Amino acid sequence: MKKKIIFMIINMNVGGTEKALLNMIAEIPKGKYEITILMLEKYGDFLSSIPSEVKVEYLNHYQNMKDILNNPPHKTALQLLKLGKLINAFNIFLFHLLSKACKDRSIFFKYILNNYPEIEKEYDIAVAYAGPMEFISYFVTNKIKAKKRIQWIHFDVTKIGFDKHFASKNYKRFDKIFVVSEEARKKLISLVPIVKENSEVFHNIVSSKVIQRQAKEGIGFDDDFDGIRILTIGRLTMEKGQDLAISVMARLINEGFNVKWYCVGEGNARESYEKLIDKYSLNDKFILLGSDSNPYPYLEQSDIYVQPSRYEGYCITLIEARCLHKPIVTTDVNGAREQINNGKTGLIVNIEENDLYYAVKKLIINPDLRAKFTCNLAKEKFDTFEIKKFIEFSNHIRIS
Repeated sequence: MKKKIIFMIINMNVGGTEKALLNMIAEIPKGKYEITILMLEKYGDFLSSIPSEVKVEYLNHYQNMKDILNNPPHKTALQLLKLGKLINAFNIFLFHLLSKACKDRSIFFKYILNNYPEIEKEYDIAVAYAGPMEFISYFVTNKIKAKKRIQWIHFDVTKIGFDKHFASKNYKRFDKIFVVSEEARKKLISLVPIVKENSEVFHNIVSSKVIQRQAKEGIGFDDDFDGIRILTIGRLTMEKGQDLAISVMARLINEGFNVKWYCVGEGNARESYEKLIDKYSLNDKFILLGSDSNPYPYLEQSDIYVQPSRYEGYCITLIEARCLHKPIVTTDVNGAREQINNGKTGLIVNIEENDLYYAVKKLIINPDLRAKFTCNLAKEKFDTFEIKKFIEFSNHIRIS
C-alpha cells in the first residue's frame, strides 16, 4: 500500500519554492507514494508541469477568505459594514484584536475557518510546504488529518514578516521542520529556539540532467548581440535586487563595456524597474524578458550569471547556474556560501551596488577567471541525496 502525502502551497507561480517542490516530487519513488498537492488558488505557469500521477486539489472558498486574511482588518470591517453585515464586521475586528493581544494569530484563523470542515481523507504525511506562511501552517495542523506533519521553511525569517509568537506556539505541532539552508536554520532557531531539536537542513533539489536537457529545448535569445550577455533569473521584486543590477549596468555602459543584461521573471516591481531602466537610458541594454517556465536556454547562452538578491532561503537559480557551469556573481545571502566557493567557483559580494559592480566588472574584463570558474563548476557533482531525508522520515510511519 502506498503512503499518502499531501503538500500544501499557495499556487504554482513560477518561483523557486514551486520549482523545488516539482523537483522533489520527481525524485520521490512513484510506486511507494501517493502524492497530493493542495493549493489555495488555481494559478501559475507551473500548473502544466505537475506530473499526471499527482493529485491536484484546491481549497474550497479560499477566494472568500483571501481578502479577510490579507487586508487590514479595519478595511475588511468597513466593507462588511457597507454591506450591512454588522455582526461579521464586529467579529472580524474583535478576533483580530484578541489575536494581537494574545500574540497568537491562530485565534483569528480559528474564527475564519470555524465552519470549514476538516478534510475527510487521512494522510500519512501532511506538509506545510509554502513556508513560512501562517495560514497554511495552521490549516495543516488543524484541518488535515495526518500521522506526521512537516513544516518547510524556504526563506530568511529575519528578512520577512515572520511572526515568531505564532511559530513558537504552533511549530511544536510539527514532527519535523525542514529548512533550506544552514544559515536560514540558524536564524530560525534564533527567533524560535524550540525548533532546534526537530529542525534539519534540507537543500532544494535539482536534477542537472533535466536542466542540461531543457537548456537545449528552447530558443533562448533572439537578438544578434555579440558582446557579453549577463543573466539574472527571479521574480521582479525588491527582495531579488534587480534595482541594484540596473544601477550596476548603468555604470558598466558608461564605461563603454559591450554588455547586455537580461532578466527572466515577472513581478510587482516591473513598473518601477521600467522607470529606472528608462531613467538610465538602458531600454536596449537591460532587458526584462518576462516569466518563462524554462529559462535554461537563456542561461545556457549567457556568459555570466548574477544573483543580486537582498535575501534568499537557498537560491535555486544558483544551483541551476552551477549545473550549466556559468561564472557566477552572487550577493552574500543565505545559502550562498553553501553553494559557492568564493574565488574558485564564483564571487560572493556584500549586498550593495558598489561591491556588485566591481565583481561583475572583474568577470567581464577577465575571461581567464570566467574560464577558471567554468572549469571548476564542471567538476562539481550534483545528486539527489537530500531526498533520502524525506524517505527516512516517512519510513518511520506505519501504514494502517
